[in-house]
Amino acid sequence: MDEKTKRAIELHTAGATVQHQSPFDELVSYKSEKKIDKLFIEKWVLPFYMVTLHNTRQFISGFKKVKGDLNIEITKQLLGDFNWRTRIVGAYFSAIENYVELEDIMGVHLLKSEVCYAGEGYCLALATFNTKNGVEYIKKYLAHYLTQKHLYFDQRTAMAALDWMDKKNGTNEMEKFLPLYQEWVSDKYSQDINLAIAQFQKQMEQLKDIKGSI
Repeated sequence: MDEKTKRAIELHTAGATVQHQSPFDELVSYKSEKKIDKLFIEKWVLPFYMVTLHNTRQFISGFKKVKGDLNIEITKQLLGDFNWRTRIVGAYFSAIENYVELEDIMGVHLLKSEVCYAGEGYCLALATFNTKNGVEYIKKYLAHYLTQKHLYFDQRTAMAALDWMDKKNGTNEMEKFLPLYQEWVSDKYSQDINLAIAQFQKQMEQLKDIKGSI
């Protein structure tokens, strides 16, 4: 196997399934200098990345086992690894522990959209923090990716996150993106915005339950 093929397989496994260019290419993604080994993955990644917030009881059970060892540096290490599994767990932990200091890391990750799946976690964390800075990240994301009809990323979740923050803040930022969203979604199946909003609301409620149980 040549190096190019090997690298392509590695990227695909990490979640970089779609290569694309964007206005955010010049932004620098945070990368952890610490190497992630098997033991780290077994403790901090495997119990959480496939469980997700939907399995609230299982997530709480796993989280309680590691909470005493969790800190912001471990969370940064998760976010700084180039893999959707580590990054989404890092986003979950950021939201649960309210690590607002990591907002810019996740905001840049969202804008660059380097790996699949993790964007949902970033949106949940940014909505949890609900800062002006976080709102701007979501808006920048939507302003670009809603014009990319060939990219089916986290536009739906980002719209729902912005709606959630609107309701908290008494604003109407999401409505401003509805025309772009309707154009983006016009050739796609099952992208009802109301369903996305309901699903995001449920996830935020599950996140609240998790935080209240630990």
